[in-house]
Amino acid sequence: MIRQQQTLVLSTYAALYDIVVPKGNMLRQINELVDFTFIYEELEAKYCLDNGRNAIDPIRMFKYLLLKAIFELSDVDIVERSKYDMSFKYFLGMAPEDSVIDPSSLTKFRKLRLKDMNLLDMLIDQTVALAIEQNILKSTSIIVDATHTKARSNQKSPQEILQDRARKLRKVVYSMDESVKTKMPAKNMNNVLEDEIAYCQKLVAFIEKESGIAQVPKVLEPLHLLKETIEDDVEQLHLATDPDARVGHKSADSAFFGYKTHLAMTEERLITAAVITTGEKNDGKQLQTLIEKSQAAGMQVKTVIGDTAYSEKDNLIYTKQNEIELVAKLNPLITQGARKKENEFLFNKDAGMYVCPAGHMAIKKARQGKKGVSKNQLKTYFFDVEICKRCPLKEGCYKEGAKSKTYSVTIKSDEHVEQIAFQETEYFKAKSKERYKIEAKNSELKHGHGYDVATSSGLLGMQLQGAMAIFAVNLKRILKLVD
Repeated sequence: MIRQQQTLVLSTYAALYDIVVPKGNMLRQINELVDFTFIYEELEAKYCLDNGRNAIDPIRMFKYLLLKAIFELSDVDIVERSKYDMSFKYFLGMAPEDSVIDPSSLTKFRKLRLKDMNLLDMLIDQTVALAIEQNILKSTSIIVDATHTKARSNQKSPQEILQDRARKLRKVVYSMDESVKTKMPAKNMNNVLEDEIAYCQKLVAFIEKESGIAQVPKVLEPLHLLKETIEDDVEQLHLATDPDARVGHKSADSAFFGYKTHLAMTEERLITAAVITTGEKNDGKQLQTLIEKSQAAGMQVKTVIGDTAYSEKDNLIYTKQNEIELVAKLNPLITQGARKKENEFLFNKDAGMYVCPAGHMAIKKARQGKKGVSKNQLKTYFFDVEICKRCPLKEGCYKEGAKSKTYSVTIKSDEHVEQIAFQETEYFKAKSKERYKIEAKNSELKHGHGYDVATSSGLLGMQLQGAMAIFAVNLKRILKLVD
């Protein structure tokens, strides 16, 4: 039976923890603050209770993944550090002399135990409940935004991925001992993937067995990353790109290949809801889900603060019906007046252009109608007709033989008069100033917890990464608010 309260194994060395892990240590504080027994309840169905040998305690396995999210380390490095870092051992519920797990166990835990779980919502709900219990969640406003994460493959070919990681490893080795350059195995000079893999295997073997610096911490991380790429991800390398990742647009001139995480956060900077999508998805379409998830987690939502992406007509109607104030400025380019196919052609506020149902962005725009008369003014967006001719979704969208493909919207509509008046109030202006907080939270996720690049391929892997990273930042924020 896996349900067993996790306690330290009786050890003559247990008193060491009171000496070397002070009360102010973050991991000690998390252990004292959070009751991790909810892991048993969530994972019980994933284990066989009457057959086979005893499994590693699921709380300990979960905590290993949490340590990865907090300290941004690989499986190999997080296990290696838990051999000698007493704060890690204390957090993991180990006696000082206990041996650690094999790093491959973490891969199995992710794939076998966490698969098909709604881990993202479950972990966010746990932290929101904890914040309510600690009486630190008092605001009734949520701030919404989306942040992008580049796909692990980043549209590189399999050979380019290997070359890049081998290059980084060589660079670190040369900085330690330049004399090994003459002893290194010869680089692969052709475009055959199998030959590149063989070269990388020789490089790893040389550094581990002959270079004499394989155990230097500076060398270990890029070495482990290249080894994992060769040993664990060869199948993914043959796929060349992440099968779920999509191209999204940060501005009219810049794009990324990967995913979006749509966040809702309180004014106390605690994340209350998240939706992880592929990179091309529209920000505004996620608003209702973010509000409903925040409410389901126990948050009372009276005000929503966001940028212009969230001020579309459907959101204005939804928030009004639910007596929620929407503090999001109207942009005349995205008001949805009497335009056609409003659920198919979506506005990308970063690029300032509309995107068609196939994911292609308009290439230019023009204002049409009598100058100075807003009632009949239109903004027309022009798409690349050569792409439209070959598009699999052209039926009903592109007329065969047409020399252009355009999409027009009215610049202003009567539905937004009320919101325009709301924008001029002092309350709206004061609440708008709170939006900067979520930009700082996005930066913390990316630069403090490795959320700028996906650690695995596929939407499922991205959701797991998001769940652990958001759980980590929420716990850190709760600790700060409690202090």
